Amino acid sequence: MTFDAIDKKLLHLLQTDSKQTNKALAYHLNLSVTAVYERIKKLEKSGIIKNYVALVDKTKVEKDFVAFCHVKLVQHTQDYVIRFEREVNELNEVLECYHISGDYDYLLKVLVKDIKAFRIFMVEKLTKINHIGSTHSMFMINEVKHTTEISL
Repeated sequence: MTFDAIDKKLLHLLQTDSKQTNKALAYHLNLSVTAVYERIKKLEKSGIIKNYVALVDKTKVEKDFVAFCHVKLVQHTQDYVIRFEREVNELNEVLECYHISGDYDYLLKVLVKDIKAFRIFMVEKLTKINHIGSTHSMFMINEVKHTTEISL
């Protein structure tokens, strides 16, 4: 699907605040409410807009200890990869998991309450997944930039 400058601006506005009314969006875009509604429906139907979510402040819910874990599998067989990915998807502490190139196979972004909770996560959950050869963890000192907006 192709989209024009108005769609790009609409996506920017929705990524900034998806709770804006169609009337407010229409005002910003200089369009009718109906035209905005139609454009949003088109973007949803095409899969460009996948979902609407609430972004939670991790500090206020006491999940502000951020760790990045490199994971290396013992082997790179299809079975090991599929099993690891299925099992890591079950871990609520893992917000993001990427299959990466380089010295390690995966990079995980983990959110927990504190270092004690991270140790429990590592010992009781992550390292219990079969086929992990090694892990390497780093901890966030300060969040310099965090956005969910994809620039178009």
